[in-house]
Amino acid sequence: QAPLGTRVEFRAPRRSIPQNDRMWCLLTAVSAQLLWHGQKYTAAEWKDYFMHAYRGEKWMPFEDGGMIPIGRSTSSLSRAEHSELTALIEAFAARHGVHLAEQTEAA
Repeated sequence: QAPLGTRVEFRAPRRSIPQNDRMWCLLTAVSAQLLWHGQKYTAAEWKDYFMHAYRGEKWMPFEDGGMIPIGRSTSSLSRAEHSELTALIEAFAARHGVHLAEQTEAA
């Protein structure tokens, strides 16, 4: 019954809201506790950092020179991919002495 030209895609289920909430708790913990190369970064900046570590990076030339990172959304990750990203954040936090227990119990 679909109109001519309709395209159907099958994908793994996207990340859940509890997964997303947990990720932001982890990112907030890293942001609050870690001074990285002499600088503090926001949770959103850490999300970009970990998405680069997880998926690599795509870059696009900026009109005034330099490059702009693109394709960093976590909303398109599957549940399995999101779990892998969370594990990457947890491993990084452990290596750098970031305590996650109190931030993640609420999530």
